[in-house]
Amino acid sequence: MLRADVFTALAGVGLILHAGDVGGSDILDELAAIAPVQAVFGNTDPPGHPGLVERIERNIGGVSIHVSHGHEIESLKPDRLLAAYDARVIVYGHTHRALIEAHGDRLVVNPGAAGARRFKLLPSVALLRLEGGRATAELIALQP
Repeated sequence: MLRADVFTALAGVGLILHAGDVGGSDILDELAAIAPVQAVFGNTDPPGHPGLVERIERNIGGVSIHVSHGHEIESLKPDRLLAAYDARVIVYGHTHRALIEAHGDRLVVNPGAAGARRFKLLPSVALLRLEGGRATAELIALQP
């Protein structure tokens, strides 16, 4: 079941990009009530989970975006993601640790996790804004 404050945090967005460890099709259905959803599979999602893909490559408003779970990268760190993918915005989720790092005009974003609390980390989502060919991101804390 989706946390109630996710609806508030994501109200008005045009697209939801989910970085994996979805937890069930019901989550995708609930998110779809907010905005269209594109999602990648994470290492905890069963193979063949409907609606999940290995990676998402999009260009929105002149900004290239790559979304993958991140478990495909050994010793997962932002610099390794930047080396592996050419996109201006790289979104991943595997560590569940919320992070936004700017590297020149490139962003690496981990929205954290909005599901059950794990690893003593507070739940969160990220809001990506694309304006005039530029990308900015903001972490939004959710209720524990």
